[in-house]
Amino acid sequence: MTSATRGDASSLFATPKTVAEHRADGSIVLRSGEPLRDCARCIGDWLEHFARQTPDAIFLAERDSADTPWATVTYAGALRRVRAAASWILAQGLGAERPIVILSDNSIDHALLALAAQHVGVPSAAISPAYSLMSRDFDKLKSMIALLEPGAIYVSATKPFAAALAAIKPLHKARIISGNAGDADALAFRAIAATAETPDVAKAFAAVTPDAIAKFLFTSGSTGTPKAVINTQRMLTSSQQAKAQTWTFLEQSDDLVILDWLPWSHTFGANHNFNLVLRNGGSLYIDGGKPAPGLFATSLANLKNVMPTVYFNVPRGFDMLIAALRGDDDLRRRFFNEVKFAFYAGAALPQNLWDALEELSIKTVGRAMPMVSAWGSTETSPLATDCHFLAERSGNIGVPIPGTELKLVNSGDKLEVRVRGPNVTPGYWKAPELTRRAFDEEGFYLIGDAVKLAEFGRPERGLFFDGRVAEDFKLNSGTWVSVGTLRVAGIAALAPLAQDIVVTGHGGDEVRFLVIPNIVACRAQAGLGESAAVSEVIGDDRVRSAIALGLAKLKAQGSNSSSHATRALLLAEPPSVDGGEITDKGYINQRAVLTLRVDAVATLNDDASTEWIGPSP
Repeated sequence: MTSATRGDASSLFATPKTVAEHRADGSIVLRSGEPLRDCARCIGDWLEHFARQTPDAIFLAERDSADTPWATVTYAGALRRVRAAASWILAQGLGAERPIVILSDNSIDHALLALAAQHVGVPSAAISPAYSLMSRDFDKLKSMIALLEPGAIYVSATKPFAAALAAIKPLHKARIISGNAGDADALAFRAIAATAETPDVAKAFAAVTPDAIAKFLFTSGSTGTPKAVINTQRMLTSSQQAKAQTWTFLEQSDDLVILDWLPWSHTFGANHNFNLVLRNGGSLYIDGGKPAPGLFATSLANLKNVMPTVYFNVPRGFDMLIAALRGDDDLRRRFFNEVKFAFYAGAALPQNLWDALEELSIKTVGRAMPMVSAWGSTETSPLATDCHFLAERSGNIGVPIPGTELKLVNSGDKLEVRVRGPNVTPGYWKAPELTRRAFDEEGFYLIGDAVKLAEFGRPERGLFFDGRVAEDFKLNSGTWVSVGTLRVAGIAALAPLAQDIVVTGHGGDEVRFLVIPNIVACRAQAGLGESAAVSEVIGDDRVRSAIALGLAKLKAQGSNSSSHATRALLLAEPPSVDGGEITDKGYINQRAVLTLRVDAVATLNDDASTEWIGPSP
């Protein structure tokens, strides 16, 4: 792909400048050659600024369905309601020891309540609705509430959350707030947002410092209790300042429009995407859909109505988008003509999806749409690296952002990466020992990931994610299995039948796959209707044969025992929220699945079983 065909990145991004420090102990410290410029004191400064500069511009928009008009709130209207709600918050005596917890999905009310709390120095904590609406025992939700001891809890309506609210009732003394004004058993958010503003709001806002806790965000929690990550105002503002210095178009344009479904209970949707809009005075259209059967149609309808400046999604979302673009000429033309670039995160994008999007883009507009990514975690708010250049293939996570340092440390045959900077958390709430263990002696956060240099001696060419250090394992031969790399290769080889893959084979001679099937694609492969049971679909000979061919294809790409799987087992039971098998972004937690699916692993290891599938001869 020539640079001319790929388009010009200079109009969108800063040129990467990366400095490498090679230490005597063999470690390498990477940092940006561009210093971090002054950051806002707090995110409330952004809202105050745009309420003055562009008071009538749309800040937030939402709608109940694809058939209804968008309900919107302007920057001036948002600030007015934020200050009003903040008056109520201060009157309740809320603070870090009595924060506001939000259990519901993204919405305008959700955003305004969180902003109101943060405006006056009170942390908010958005908790994934899955813990309230999909859980069977509410154990993780209970542990979160017990840890935070909230002073107020918000739900969009009390009826859907009735079971969860009943389960946590003995654990708190919080006021229940509802987005549904008709809920007699809760205080209506509408009333809170109409509170008369008091002078205490301005005083409290002026007293907010960069070290103030803005929010608590929970890690997914593979086993045990999820951890509450402290997110300070400095973390959030420095992350967005670095983003503005790498995505230079943000300060050269005033047409930032984002259409996004990613949950605000996760750092990607909240700290990256929501704050990107707020920091740059853009408009955020809240997408009520998501990349899941029955819900992606809503996302497509919204996309046809509001074409974003940047398209954000996770790999599963791109998979579904590509299928939609192939079948809709008008949508395809609009998408590739109007969207500046696409951004993927949450998990590595399989190369076949990258190639398909490039092919469609070139066919439609004569050039490849830029595809970029980034890397980080809840603890890095989330940006630690940014791929602000046109990578040649999927998986490049970019270079350190301004103000952030990466330390690459030899760990077996890998490079473990550690992070230090103003964007990194000071620790975990009420967990001093966990906090202590999370940092090395130089204050670098132990994120647990491994990376590879795209080109040795040229750090500006970026890094590739090389899996989780703790996920990789050795076969009996002594050969290391790179789980992250093999997972992506396996998904591509089994496309489109594998939604995700869990790699196993620990302590054995061969690698094996537990496959989370893409049931829609499997039904199509089998020629079965929607009424067909999952067990019937994954047991169909046409599906099993296609999986066998995919395994053979993967083996042909690399015969080394660590580069392919000799067996695959399709899982009928979807990933468990209670067990921590799946995150909000749809990323599979390898360790949690292997812990909970010991019977499935045993089936894979049973030579006499007829359930697993081997590669075609």
